[in-house]
Parts: sequence; C-alpha cells; structure tokens
Amino acid sequence: MAKCFVGIDVAKAELVVAIAPQGDVFTVGNTEQGMASLVMRLRKVRPHRIVLEATGGYETLAAISLGVARLPVAVVNPRQVRDFGRSTGQLAKTDQIDARLLAAFAQAVPVEVRPLPDDAARALQAVVSRRRQVVEMLTAERNRLHLADNTVAPSIREVIRVLVRQVQDLDHDLRQRLRESPVWREAQDLLKSVPGVGDGVSSTLLALLPELGQLNRKAIAKLVGVAPLNRDSGQYRGRRQVWGGRATVRAALYMAALVGSRHNPVLKGFYQRLLDAGKPKKVALTACIHKLLLMLNAILRTQRPWTLEFSHA
Repeated sequence: MAKCFVGIDVAKAELVVAIAPQGDVFTVGNTEQGMASLVMRLRKVRPHRIVLEATGGYETLAAISLGVARLPVAVVNPRQVRDFGRSTGQLAKTDQIDARLLAAFAQAVPVEVRPLPDDAARALQAVVSRRRQVVEMLTAERNRLHLADNTVAPSIREVIRVLVRQVQDLDHDLRQRLRESPVWREAQDLLKSVPGVGDGVSSTLLALLPELGQLNRKAIAKLVGVAPLNRDSGQYRGRRQVWGGRATVRAALYMAALVGSRHNPVLKGFYQRLLDAGKPKKVALTACIHKLLLMLNAILRTQRPWTLEFSHA
C-alpha cells in the first residue's frame, strides 16, 4: 500500500483535512465529537505523517487527540509552510487549498514526528502560557495607569492588584507542580545549578522546550531559533541572523543570559571577550544566549549539575 500523508487546516470551529496523494478532502468540527470522527477516519488510511500548523492553541485538541491515538502527528511552524507554498508557486488561499498544501508539505518535507508530552507536561505548559497572558495584561494596565484620568485610576489599580495576585498564584502553582514530580524536580534543580537561571526560566524551558537534553547542539539551537542562518545569494554574502524558532523560550533565555553576562563566570568572560573584539553588545548577548542554551542542553543530557567544564559545551 502506498504511503499517504495528511494535512489539517485548523480553525476555531472546524478542521479541513486533506489526504495526499489521493486528493481526498473532508471537514470535521473542532470538538470532541469531531476528533473522534477524525481519528476513526485516519486510522483507516494509516497515514505515514500528519501535519498541522501551530495556530495559537486551536490545534491543541487535534494534536492531543491524534497523539493519544498513536497517530504520527507533527505540529509545525506556519512560516515553514508559507515558505514551502511560495517555493511551489501556491499563492491562492482557501481552507481547502491550505489543507492540500499542508498534505503536500507532509509528503515533501520529512518533519520529525515527536510524541506529545505527558499529561503533567501539558498541564505545566498551560500554566506557563496562562502566566504569560496575565503578565501581558498586567503590563498593559500599568501602562494605562500612567495616562489615566483620576476618575478611572482607582479601577485600573484594582485590576492591577487582581492581576498581581493572579501572577503570584500561578507562580505558586508552577513551583508546586515542579516540586511534586521527582522527574521535573530533578530536571529543574539541574537547570537552576547554572548561575543566571532561576525558577521562571527553568519552568519555561521544561514546559515549552521538552526536547532540551535530547537533541544535538545544532538541532537544539535551530529549534529555539538562536542558530545564525546564512543569507547568501550568488556573490552576495548577507549578514548572518537568528530568526524563527520558539520566541517565548528565546525571551526567557535572553533574561538568563543578561544576568549570566554579569554573574556567571563563563558567560561573563565570554561576553567581555566578544566586546573586546569589537562585537556590538546585541551580537555579544545573542552569542551568550546560544552558549547558555548549549550548556543547558549538555547538563540535561549528562544529568550532571553545572560546573566550569560546561564552558566547552
């Protein structure tokens, strides 16, 4: 039987599913009932790979349902699919066209199918995401307070107090979840052994970067988006840049690297050497983020706490 590949275009209310090379297209609701129907239909065709895009959370139910059913699902970066579509000349856009494009992408690009995190990891990821949302709301309210008229300032202050309590409660929830699990506790302690890495950074890494410690240097750097990528064409040699990857993880690593460039002896010396060599501060700090990620990856891979020997990671 020839291999078949499935692309799923995800929306809030429904999923449009395309199967290649057969060309079949069908729609199911983005509901529990819809997922049951989807799993039943895909089990019959035994797909080699199923691809859907990360869409800010709408894909979660489908990804979990397919993963639990042991179907080979991969959630990919929308940028990859857009670039693939442009390379094939596919510029039109409808739900059916997008689903067919995803199926073609699944057939042409050997994206790695990774098993979903277990229930504890998914719960942790949800708490981390919720904390980020509340912090964004808190920042917005504090910004509004600076320009607010006295008639509405008390209302804004009350909302700020509620959001501050929410952040505190979520932080407590995160700490409890991490400490209750021996596996999470051991991993967090290993990460926090690195000067500059605290509760927030370690929680974010454990929840949003489960591949940490499982991939090689190049793969983990590319996954996070801290590997300098070439921008060359013909005789032109463009400036190397980092882009793509997981922005939330990168933001957490940025704060850790910023602290580490002052207090971590390895990163502090590395940062200063780059500045002495004439590198801009932004470039030097980005290099520190890259080095810190490689150290953290090596620490979880070897299951040994941080020492100066990890400077060569």
